[in-house]
Amino acid sequence: MSETKSTFGTSAYGGAGWSPRVADLRAEIGGIWAPCGIDSEWRRLRAVMLHRPGTELAASADPDTVQMLDVIDVPRATAEHDALAAAFRSEGVTVHYVDPPHEAPPNQMFCADLVFMTPAGAILARPASTVRAGEERHVARRLADIGVPILRSLHGTGTFEGADAMWLTPGRVVIGLGLRTDSEGAEQVATTLAEMGVESLIVDMPYGTMHLMGMLRFADADLAIAWPRRTPHALVMALRESGYEVAFLPERGDHEMNRGMNFVTLGPRRIMLEAGYPAIQDFYESLGITCVTVEARELVKAAGGFGCLTGVLEREMASG
Repeated sequence: MSETKSTFGTSAYGGAGWSPRVADLRAEIGGIWAPCGIDSEWRRLRAVMLHRPGTELAASADPDTVQMLDVIDVPRATAEHDALAAAFRSEGVTVHYVDPPHEAPPNQMFCADLVFMTPAGAILARPASTVRAGEERHVARRLADIGVPILRSLHGTGTFEGADAMWLTPGRVVIGLGLRTDSEGAEQVATTLAEMGVESLIVDMPYGTMHLMGMLRFADADLAIAWPRRTPHALVMALRESGYEVAFLPERGDHEMNRGMNFVTLGPRRIMLEAGYPAIQDFYESLGITCVTVEARELVKAAGGFGCLTGVLEREMASG
């Protein structure tokens, strides 16, 4: 092009040939962006994010310094994690791995804490502990590689972990305030959700608990599982108002109840449950829930289970 010729009217400056981008981001999911997104906790699971643990778990030799419960046998924990991934694949679920370029931080495998998915992409978490600070960078890199849009990362002093938020309905999310998510972080997440027309119910959680995930799970469109005397009253009322039956886990020892709550919903009344807890499994089966069981005796020494390990990236959605 001649240096003296006007650029006015050329495609680069809005003239003939200019192609405006008019579709909203959600409409670009599955085209420009990879298929992803959720608007429920119970519809058919399609894709997850995992981190296969390795030598970083040797840090569990001093459990309290890395916020774990006991010393972990690394090869056994890795084998259990491989079995979990294989079980997902056998259910038709795509597994994406987070693989940091250098040795991962010790808690990197708890992917549910590091991302919260919406119908239009991801909200990146900001973990509350200095031990876990920076894990979100590895998740952000992997999301970008997969092609999942990141709608927001937190700023200021706000903290938020993905296991503290859940979809009640396609138009409403509950966010738990507690050890891992503070009011500033919750408000930032709620603002992002409001921009897409989604209401947030922010509830306090009991002192001494870790995540909302540890007191509430969903098994179907009309069935929620809750921890008795731990699930916030306002949340139970909201669940019932939304049409859920709230089934309370039978009261047993804390360890067994923790294991029973930490399942992953594969689809309506079908869950991935840790093996070895027959009373809990019987309870779920009495509700018409099919349990796919996998061993996790070693992994749980790190203070988390299948729900914590699984970053959900895609489910079938109400809009199709």
